[in-house]
Amino acid sequence: MGINETMMFKVDNEKENEAKEILVSVHQALKEKGYNPINQMVGYILSGDPTYITNYKNARSIVRRLERDELLEEVLKFYLENHNNEPE
Repeated sequence: MGINETMMFKVDNEKENEAKEILVSVHQALKEKGYNPINQMVGYILSGDPTYITNYKNARSIVRRLERDELLEEVLKFYLENHNNEPE
């Protein structure tokens, strides 16, 4: 593939559903422990350091089931689908 070509990236639907479940589960665990879930999850996604995620309700192990890029893809997809005012 040449430098002027665009590479395609695709995550299958099963991983997409799993990412959604993981994000919701980890968010809830962080919230229950009194953390700011968004800040903690951003810290994890950007750094890869799992200590941003609590062990409560096994959230740290759960979040590591998927790669960070798969979690980020789900976040971007949700945001753009719900905040894009342009017609499809």
